[in-house]
Amino acid sequence: MVVMVCNAGSTSLKFKVYHMPSEKVLAQGGVERVGSLDDAVFKYVNRLNGHSSESRNACIPDYKAGIRLFLDRLTGKDNGVLSSVSEISRVGYKTVISRSCFDVSELTEEVLQGMRDWYVLAPVHSQAYLQSIEAMKSVLPDVKMIGVFETAFHKDILERKLYGVPYEWYEKYGIQRLGFHGASHGYIAQCLSTEKPSYRAISCHLGGSGSICAILDGKSVGTSFGMSLETGLVHANRVGDLDGTMVYYLEQEGLSKRDILDGLQSNGGMKGLSGVSGDLRYVEEAAKNGDRRAQLALDVYINGIVHYIGSFFLDLGGLDYLVFTAGIGEHSANVRRAVCDKLGPIGIRLDQGRNKENHSTISADDSKVIVKVIPTDEELVVARSTYRY
Repeated sequence: MVVMVCNAGSTSLKFKVYHMPSEKVLAQGGVERVGSLDDAVFKYVNRLNGHSSESRNACIPDYKAGIRLFLDRLTGKDNGVLSSVSEISRVGYKTVISRSCFDVSELTEEVLQGMRDWYVLAPVHSQAYLQSIEAMKSVLPDVKMIGVFETAFHKDILERKLYGVPYEWYEKYGIQRLGFHGASHGYIAQCLSTEKPSYRAISCHLGGSGSICAILDGKSVGTSFGMSLETGLVHANRVGDLDGTMVYYLEQEGLSKRDILDGLQSNGGMKGLSGVSGDLRYVEEAAKNGDRRAQLALDVYINGIVHYIGSFFLDLGGLDYLVFTAGIGEHSANVRRAVCDKLGPIGIRLDQGRNKENHSTISADDSKVIVKVIPTDEELVVARSTYRY
């Protein structure tokens, strides 16, 4: 079976084509700056022969144009890997949130309406997926479309599901803790489960968006995210955890709803705290050069990570694995060191040499917890779920 996996952004669309169940990647590609008439970028890689190409200054006015461009290259005579688009059996999407579905589901009109109903909880992500799914359906009308929702891995969390709000709000409006980054944390769980079927782990997905997940025997039992993406850790541009009453106070002080949303969703997080950037690399550089606010932003970020790890350590009753993944988790030895230095009381010890060299296992031999760096593969999780559905 040929499965195509799509990951949509506000102005981008990435593709990866798998042969399943072998999990062999046939081709991959992507479009950047969707909506541009003369400045879009298109990339394509034939994974069977290694040929790659890149087109700049392209005209890609919408998602449909980007999809058609990729499919044309996918079936082209020179470096295509399929004889026809009819070979594509399913398209899998790393969808975010829907009121109608928390798991893996065919993207029916009911499920899509659920995404529209909860649009306000993830506006940037939901808009990109709704538009790209509509475009894909028009280009491949006979192909089954599957959504692997970010909430799927956390769907069975019970103890942490409810907030202290009137229970009727949960029943009527669906107010609950949902969790995201499910494909990434799910991939970490799958990797660990191949080593040891019974274990206690904490997965740290640290990137532009970050979250901590407690995993018991391959299943999520806790997440730092709440109902929306504006919760949990400090993110690149998003606030993370916040006292809800603060919104009313800011309105009283004269800020408009738009001003508040911009502060929470676009100009908050690492960017808002540091005044430098939402990109951790620039914040670290500024802190190294003596920028006080940049160092403060790093301290707040590290403390938030440690806070959730400590909480989940107690929930799990101990810990076998601590895993770092995603852009920052995989590449920032400084963040990993700063986090683990604070975790000495629970028996975590780093081998500084292994950490600096990005080894797969970075804990010292006498550490009571195995600390690992595992590159995540969300697309593979989506491909597996789409194939099994």
